[in-house]
Amino acid sequence: MIYAMLIYTDHAADAQASPEQQQAIMGAYYGFTNEVKEKNLYKAGEALHPTTAATTVRVRDGKTMTTDGPFAETKEQLGGFYLLDCKDLDEAIEYAAKIPGASHGSVEVRPIVIW
Repeated sequence: MIYAMLIYTDHAADAQASPEQQQAIMGAYYGFTNEVKEKNLYKAGEALHPTTAATTVRVRDGKTMTTDGPFAETKEQLGGFYLLDCKDLDEAIEYAAKIPGASHGSVEVRPIVIW
């Protein structure tokens, strides 16, 4: 089953990291990505621009409305994702715990609906 690993972190806190800390975090992400690719679990994964680049779209009464940023005010924002092909939820949780963002943010694990 394919699982989405949605990575949430505090973008304001992330921006305060020193260049050395940012480099260490990126190195950890590269290591994780290489591991899941080597084990043929990797389907996709990308970092997202910060929420300042986001636009939320709603349609109400046939009218399209847009607002800058995310819909909900929250301390943690969606910063990226992985799609991994895991045998079950236990394996998905095992790999979600290895994602570097899990150590200072959170990783939401959701199965993908295959139509």
